Amino acid sequence: MYDYVIVGAGSAGCVLAARLSEDPSVTVCLVEAGPRDTAPNIHVPASFGRLFRTELDWDFSTHEEPFLDRRRIYLPRGRVLGGTSSINTMVYVRGNRLDFDEWNQPGWRYDDLLPYFKRSEDNERGESTYHAVGGPLTVSEGRAKNPMSAAFVEAASQAGYAVNPDFNGSEQDGFGFFQVTQRDGKRVSTSTAFLHPALDRPNLTVQSNLQVHRVLINQGRATGVVGRRLEEEITIEARREVILAGGAYNSPQLLMLSGIGPAWLLNALGVPVTLDQPLVGQNLYDHALVPLIFTHSHPISLLVAGEPANVAQFMEEGRGPLTSNGPESGGFVRTSADLPAPDVEYLGAPVMFADSGLGTPTQHAFSFGPSILTPRSRGSVLLALDDPTAKPKIVHNYFSEDADVEVAIAGIRIGLEIARQKALEPYTEGTFEPPASDSDADLRTYIRQYAHSIFHPGGTCAMGSVVDAELKVQGIDGLRVVDASVMPAPVRGNPNAAVIAIAEKAADLISGATPLSPATAALAGQPASGASRSA
Repeated sequence: MYDYVIVGAGSAGCVLAARLSEDPSVTVCLVEAGPRDTAPNIHVPASFGRLFRTELDWDFSTHEEPFLDRRRIYLPRGRVLGGTSSINTMVYVRGNRLDFDEWNQPGWRYDDLLPYFKRSEDNERGESTYHAVGGPLTVSEGRAKNPMSAAFVEAASQAGYAVNPDFNGSEQDGFGFFQVTQRDGKRVSTSTAFLHPALDRPNLTVQSNLQVHRVLINQGRATGVVGRRLEEEITIEARREVILAGGAYNSPQLLMLSGIGPAWLLNALGVPVTLDQPLVGQNLYDHALVPLIFTHSHPISLLVAGEPANVAQFMEEGRGPLTSNGPESGGFVRTSADLPAPDVEYLGAPVMFADSGLGTPTQHAFSFGPSILTPRSRGSVLLALDDPTAKPKIVHNYFSEDADVEVAIAGIRIGLEIARQKALEPYTEGTFEPPASDSDADLRTYIRQYAHSIFHPGGTCAMGSVVDAELKVQGIDGLRVVDASVMPAPVRGNPNAAVIAIAEKAADLISGATPLSPATAALAGQPASGASRSA
């Protein structure tokens, strides 16, 4: 028996385990379905794609997507200590202040969260209004600096877009290099940053290779979890709370397996209903990306990363192509001048990134394209079977809302405009599976054929519907959810940093610590307006 049982050792779970176990008077058990994070490819940034569809990946896919030619879209999720922060592209982007303000949840405005972003951070740039040093999470400049990545920023500038040296500073709009969660050129997951330094604490227990099958609920209160490791069934009891940190797919699945979800579905599957909560698993969103891939003959893409000289440079200096996180540079754009904040993100990678990253690069290439930051389309996560080992039925309904299609079309045209600029001329000699033309009809066809996830799901246990503003599951005592599923709407950018900040704040809510003071208005960061060119 432990005071706190945390299910899922991902971006949120590792933070929670480390922060809650700082109090020696409480006991914490962190449970992870996957193994320890010892696989070498975890720590080599450019090798993140080699982790896809391995034992370290839940390897989810959507059901047939009705608005994407009924394709099944690949959805990687980390199944290892560190969760998806152990297999992602390490981009450190917090989102726009409007994202948090528009959640309209008490205690979750940008001003409330900025101190938690900063508490985590050990930023290579030093301390400032927007950044901090001394936290567990190393945030660094990328060390690869591929010439194509720099050319992408220059081309965007030639096309009339602002250059932005810090997407987490006073403005989000513009193009520049992403900061990354790396130290000395190697990946820093939440396991590396938060969990590993805490492993020697006697009050912290980590159970890996143990998949939780359901939450135990007695008279309306969560009292523990039941799971299985190989053929052994294991029960872990919780004195105070069970905290689900499995992410946007696993957390609602586990709630439903525990009888908390839409009664019509649970009854149909023979799962005893503990609480009829029809909104569990609903409101699923993601950032869809429409890839643009340009081929060329210059031997500078990540195809050369594994050459002996580059391997030696990585091993000896922590530099070179193997330190590349993939999308080294990018930018944020408003497709309409009347928007209050960006609605498209570009992620530029010096490699052929085809078939959701599952395709084998065959040519030197540069890949980028618009990612839809504020999608209106919503999907769902539902149980497919009452078997805990069965994958859930995931339908994102990408581009079910025509407004998302219009944003994507505008984003493609902006991308093609940037690709025509002089700085990118050497790297756009050819195109890989290009649109037939830039007509609306052909671009709509291209979206249906080639759009895929950029792996940023959330919303399925949202604040204000499934959980309250303290992340407690409404209607059940002693049970919280702390992960991307609680975010009512997506952040404008890669969500890992936001999930870490949510977990930092949740640790204070759970322990009863005094919340960090909100930043003053003068220090609050990204204003809603900006002086950046729009399409």
